[in-house]
Amino acid sequence: MPELPEVETTRRGIQPYVEHKHIHSVTIRERRLRWPVSDTLTSLSMARVNKLERRAKYLILYLPDGFIIIHLGMSGSLRVVDSSAPIGKHDHIDLLMDDGKIVRYNDPRRFGSVLWVDDWENHPLFTKLGPEPLDEAFDADYLYQQAKEKKAPIKQFIMDNKNVVGVGNIYASEALFLSGIHPKRPAGSISKKRITQLVAHIKKTLTAAITQGGTTLRDFVGGDGKPGYFQQQLNVYGRGGEPCTACQTRLKEIKLGQRASVYCPKCQH
Repeated sequence: MPELPEVETTRRGIQPYVEHKHIHSVTIRERRLRWPVSDTLTSLSMARVNKLERRAKYLILYLPDGFIIIHLGMSGSLRVVDSSAPIGKHDHIDLLMDDGKIVRYNDPRRFGSVLWVDDWENHPLFTKLGPEPLDEAFDADYLYQQAKEKKAPIKQFIMDNKNVVGVGNIYASEALFLSGIHPKRPAGSISKKRITQLVAHIKKTLTAAITQGGTTLRDFVGGDGKPGYFQQQLNVYGRGGEPCTACQTRLKEIKLGQRASVYCPKCQH
């Protein structure tokens, strides 16, 4: 699944092609995504995209009369292609821009979504989201207060979008390793000092992944058509049974919330 760095990479990749430009028309080949694609999109004609933002893992296009919300789901991607580009089997939606470029939504599993809404900030998808992990509002004081008396494993706690958005499985695993914190440790049992380290490593890990173009996963390609390369630097994610990069101890893999979680039994406690 594309995580926050991949979505941010996509935003940066397509931004020059959509922001302050006009959508000439919208072609919908498949409406049956996670939620049905709105008919309103097909009525857009020469609508100006005033801004392209990201909130959590959602991309939001600001138009004069409303907003297009895009979520890439498990396998979705956005690509900028020429109007002559052949149409693939899973190319479900095209935004034809006034300069002839197409922003193409591809989604083999159709778990993503493309929605039209009048007010995105008060939409149910957004009202319960926590702060962005790279914003100043997400700091050690905030996370420590949120974690107080919580018995949930710290990994699941930081992956909960109500506490902080966008810290998915890959980056939670990496940040916990760098902080020396066991993924099953109860969130409320972690000291302020270690929470401070965890926040710093979450920010550092996500920033590094964004800088390097996102993690290359099986179904993800960046908005500019180039894969990311952060996967080459992963310490624990996907490395169960391999030696720890710090101490050479064999990494263990467990299930947490039905998700694979890899950690070092010596470095993380």
